[in-house]
Parts: sequence; structure tokens; C-alpha cells
Amino acid sequence: MAPRHNTISRKHLINSLLTGLLIGTLIGAPIGWFVHRFYSQQKLAQYLLCRERNLNQPAAVIDNLCGTLY
Repeated sequence: MAPRHNTISRKHLINSLLTGLLIGTLIGAPIGWFVHRFYSQQKLAQYLLCRERNLNQPAAVIDNLCGTLY
């Protein structure tokens, strides 16, 4: 008797894709939120330090050196 090939049916493929999507969403969303929060805090700290270092400069010069916060 010939060996049976293990083929992937459409139902199994869709279930696998949906499971991967669900797991990726559940794990990826909190990771993305934490990374975004860390990045925004770092950017705010750099912006505030730049403004503090150039406190004696006119506002236009500070905006040119430090950029905008957003």
C-alpha cells in the first residue's frame, strides 16, 4: 500500500492563518504600545534637554536646533 501524503486542506490553512493572526495581534499590540511609549519618552527627553542647553538662544534658533516635539 502506498504511503499517505499529508496534504494541507483549505480548512486547515484558514484555521492556521486565523490562529496566527489572533496570536500576533494579542502579542504584537502590547509590544507595539510599550515600544511606542518608550520612543515617545526618549524623544521628549531629548527635546527638553536640547531646549535647556540652548536656553540663552532666541526662540527661532532653538526651534531650528531642536526641531519640534511633534
